[in-house]
Amino acid sequence: MLVRGIRGAISADENSREAILQATNELLQEVLRANEIDDFEDIVSAVFTTTPDLTASFPAEAARDLGMSEVPLLCASEIAVPNSLPMCIRVLLHVNTEKKQSDITHVYMKDAMKLRPDMTSAQ
Repeated sequence: MLVRGIRGAISADENSREAILQATNELLQEVLRANEIDDFEDIVSAVFTTTPDLTASFPAEAARDLGMSEVPLLCASEIAVPNSLPMCIRVLLHVNTEKKQSDITHVYMKDAMKLRPDMTSAQ
């Protein structure tokens, strides 16, 4: 079985624990659905980043709430690039799969769709 990376991003409505967890949950649910992942055993690890304006919670908390308690999770701060998209949560999932890289669906939601206008994703 191969390990593939799945990217996703979503914007949060505000810098609150509830908004960060809700947006992360929404993003993860769509990434899992779009890529037909129904067993957390297939997820090798997940790396989350938030823009510097999101500090009220760790996105990994939403993943644990979904049941990913055995998946290694890491949170980090995104580089503060001038004029970059604010209030953004990103994820990189590493998954065991038989899918080809071209069959992976990367998911960009809400304002984060602006990050990759070149991609057709599960938007």
